Amino acid sequence: MKQLTVSIPEKSVTVGSKIGLADTSMTRLFGLLGKNGLEPGAGILIRPSSGVHTMGMKFAIDVIALDRNLRVVKVWPRLRPWRVTSVSLKTHSVLELAPGQIEQCGIEPGDQLAITD
Repeated sequence: MKQLTVSIPEKSVTVGSKIGLADTSMTRLFGLLGKNGLEPGAGILIRPSSGVHTMGMKFAIDVIALDRNLRVVKVWPRLRPWRVTSVSLKTHSVLELAPGQIEQCGIEPGDQLAITD
């Protein structure tokens, strides 16, 4: 899986440097299923996606909904297993991170993310 770095340039914050890209039907389908956890700085960017679930997950995750321009639409800190996010037509992709990354990075709706390879 391709690895990306995600940052918030306006805040001079690196959200993660080990972000996998799930952009095929198979990688989007499986996402983080089967993993036992995520280390800080790791995660997965799912695109396209208008919402996610944590059915079958073994750990909580931070979830960030992004529009087409990578602007944060909504955040779900520490989403526990067996939960579902809301679905929105504004959401184009979803970033799943280790629990606590939203708080640690100060991520909030309106933040503009940037992605580099």
